[in-house]
Amino acid sequence: MAKYLLLKHYRGAPTPANFVPMGQWTPQEISDHVQYMNDFAARLEQTGEFVDAQALAPEGTFVQYAGEGRPPVTDGPFAETKDLIAGWMVIDVDSYERAVELAGELSAAPGAGGKPIHEWLELRPFLAAPPTITE
Repeated sequence: MAKYLLLKHYRGAPTPANFVPMGQWTPQEISDHVQYMNDFAARLEQTGEFVDAQALAPEGTFVQYAGEGRPPVTDGPFAETKDLIAGWMVIDVDSYERAVELAGELSAAPGAGGKPIHEWLELRPFLAAPPTITE
């Protein structure tokens, strides 16, 4: 089994077919979208392929240790994960092909008007071993 991260983006990915910003969805459309995600996760729990999933709040802060007692807090003019990453799901599957299949299915979560979003999800394998350094 191999673990993969299915990463949902606020922006930065190609525009999905049914793009309407979530802020313009009705409460029922949001509820239907979340229910689809929950049902998808529950089905993967039954097959043993689900590890975890979380939606992320849009706020966040970079913190860096600067010595004795207080880390400075920065919020610079660079792309930050709070601006890019909406949430994620971790799956544990038998093959890359299965990971692609599940990512494609998750991409069809309903959005505005109940239509599948067909959003782009970033699929990333977990690093199984430290990278090999070659010179």
